[in-house]
Amino acid sequence: MAFKTDFKKELKTILHLAWPLLIAQITQILMGVSDTVMAGRFSATDMAAVAIGFGFTLPVIVFIQGVTLALPPIISRLNGSKKTANIANYSQQMAWLTLALSLLALAFSFVFTPLLYFIEMEHALRLITIDYVHYILLSMPAFGLYQVLRNYCEGLSITKPSMVIMGIGLLVNIPANYILIYGKFGLPQMGGAGCGLATALVFVAMFIATLCYSYFAKKLQTYQLYKQVYWPDVAALKECLVLGLPIAMTILFEVSLFAAVAILLAPFGANIVASHQVALNFSALMFMIPLSLGMATSIRVGYLLGENRPEQAKLATRCAFVIGISIALFTATFTVLARSSIARLYSIDSEVIELASSLLLLAAMFQFSDAIQVIAATALRGYKDTAWMFYLSFISYWLVGMSIGCILALTDWIVPKMAAAGFWIGFIGGLSCAAVLLGFRLKYIQSQPLRHTETAH
Repeated sequence: MAFKTDFKKELKTILHLAWPLLIAQITQILMGVSDTVMAGRFSATDMAAVAIGFGFTLPVIVFIQGVTLALPPIISRLNGSKKTANIANYSQQMAWLTLALSLLALAFSFVFTPLLYFIEMEHALRLITIDYVHYILLSMPAFGLYQVLRNYCEGLSITKPSMVIMGIGLLVNIPANYILIYGKFGLPQMGGAGCGLATALVFVAMFIATLCYSYFAKKLQTYQLYKQVYWPDVAALKECLVLGLPIAMTILFEVSLFAAVAILLAPFGANIVASHQVALNFSALMFMIPLSLGMATSIRVGYLLGENRPEQAKLATRCAFVIGISIALFTATFTVLARSSIARLYSIDSEVIELASSLLLLAAMFQFSDAIQVIAATALRGYKDTAWMFYLSFISYWLVGMSIGCILALTDWIVPKMAAAGFWIGFIGGLSCAAVLLGFRLKYIQSQPLRHTETAH
């Protein structure tokens, strides 16, 4: 009976933490969609510039965001162990680290322009891309500090502000895009470059909104984030970087894998690439559910370990797996049954629809392993075990998944070249490998005494 009660409690707690994170993640995707659609309606050149510029800035954004994801497990552990006096210090240390990374991003903006001249493209396309990238990189300090404050709140199990502030970001993004792209209210037409400036303004707006919330919210007064300035401390900065760098690199591995596949499919023709993009876009949307669930699990696990309740932390991860697999069963079934209708939402080309439908069938198959691997990986963050997560993800995504994909898609070694389907079978193999390896790693970490996963303060 006690187990049933605890299980229900953990289910309720994780779902309570996860649903605002889910809405925040979906809102973030919608911002990218609005940029692409609005730039595309202005001109094909501007849409291409936004796509290329996004490809250059995404690794920078993902890296900074990934490093700051070390903050929730640190803060949740401190909060659980009632060492709340250290929370402001670690949050400010992460802010110093993020500002340093942002300055590196600004330095990249100075070398980006000559770098782009080595790539063959139309002159107009190059100029728009350069402006787009410069605007994004100039806003990296605001973006980085927003991520720090967001993760500060989420580490304290306060997730609803992320949802609200992301909503504010979307509300700023759409009209700002319209005004800057089309040159309304006396402003010059900026086209795709206007998307970059609009996104920069969104980052600033979200930073200011989160700053105001974290400063004035009554429930955050206890943690005294703004009471004093904590100057950079080498030991604390090192801890943040040691935890955050593997997270950032893991996310980069995954993002770069999908980007590489799109490039490798280019020789097969536009319809193959388009069908791959349709399946990938829908899969990314479905992935937001287990990702948000995993983020909530990381926060909950860290808090319970701080309270010195490792058995309850194990129970929380079990609950997350139960929820994740149950949701995957629903989303996979929906994907299989509605795959043709889903493909028609993205394209009117009959060949693209047919190809995308077959890829969506494969996408449905990996939703189970995808849910398991992301929940295991994010739970490991809660245990502050990020280095092994990095190694195992690299092995799974690149050594296993990419190898299978390249052999099936690009060679006749086993079967005739399968093009996109070969890479998607590779995704299934890679994600299944990640689910197994990360699952075993999580089981091993949970079997160790708590002192092996706890950081001294």
